[in-house]
Amino acid sequence: MRDPGGTSDEVERAVFQWVAWYNGERLHSALGYLPPDEYEQAYWAQLEQVPQTA
Repeated sequence: MRDPGGTSDEVERAVFQWVAWYNGERLHSALGYLPPDEYEQAYWAQLEQVPQTA
């Protein structure tokens, strides 16, 4: 009888895809409903625009 969850490789791939989505693409309420990846890109872009003081 085959495991209804699929092979271990299929399960591993599905978990990886879910984690990648959850950590990078989902809308996050604490970030103004932006995906974490987009928020991080905006953060680094904003830092590049701030003049550095000596």
